[in-house]
Amino acid sequence: MNTRTLSSNTLTLKHANTFLPMNRIKKLFNDKSGDILSVFFTAGHPELDDTVEIITELAASGVDLIEIGMPYSDPIADGTTIQASSFTALQNGMSIQTLFDQLEGIREKVDIPLILMGYLNPVMQYGIEKFCEQAEKVGIDGFILPDLPMAEYQAFYKQTFEEHGLSNIFLITPQTSEKRIQLIDEVSDSFIYVVSTDSTTGRTEGFNEQQVAYFRRIADMKLKNPHLIGFGISDHKSFSDASAHARGAIIGSAFIKALEKEGTISERVRNFVHKIKGLELQA
Repeated sequence: MNTRTLSSNTLTLKHANTFLPMNRIKKLFNDKSGDILSVFFTAGHPELDDTVEIITELAASGVDLIEIGMPYSDPIADGTTIQASSFTALQNGMSIQTLFDQLEGIREKVDIPLILMGYLNPVMQYGIEKFCEQAEKVGIDGFILPDLPMAEYQAFYKQTFEEHGLSNIFLITPQTSEKRIQLIDEVSDSFIYVVSTDSTTGRTEGFNEQQVAYFRRIADMKLKNPHLIGFGISDHKSFSDASAHARGAIIGSAFIKALEKEGTISERVRNFVHKIKGLELQA
């Protein structure tokens, strides 16, 4: 049997006397049945060099998965809060290469899954192969590229992503057809990002009856991949409500707003995560 050296973004689990590679994202969903907390932030915001500290503080505070936003000048799915953070990050000098430079050695500090989230245009300008190589090198586990078409991914990028041990996470919305959801489930290998609303990020608070019916419809489909709910989640109640219909939830805009408050990075991160988890802060 051929053997292959495991890349830095895989773990080994012993099963039936054989060591098998397991992506950190898959391991997370394998090990934790619910209330998975994923937090998004924009790299380079509030300050250019805050990226690594935010990551380490999120991990230390008990976050399960981190989505690192790659700022882009024309984010089609992002609301005003994330758009403003991207503008600030770009003004601060953040770029894909700067981000990879910052993430060098991050796996010596944290072991939870790390995902890069952004848009296809800057990734293509950087170079897909180079992008995947650098992501694997620093220990990234996957990507969320909302404007990457399914057909294009399968035809041109899937093999490259897989060769570097990187998962591609697709988004679905209330308008996504059942046929397409099933196709996304078939192509996916980690989890599915369930967008709770038709609006951009940061626009809604709480879930209405239609959204709950949508969550139940997805759950009733018995997809092979787990899913997390994102958009409109900003506090303990909305996190709990989302987690009742999925394996957990994703928070972005609310966290970015928290990073802009007074206090150290550590204080801002810890206070926010404890609020989401419904925990009392220790003195």
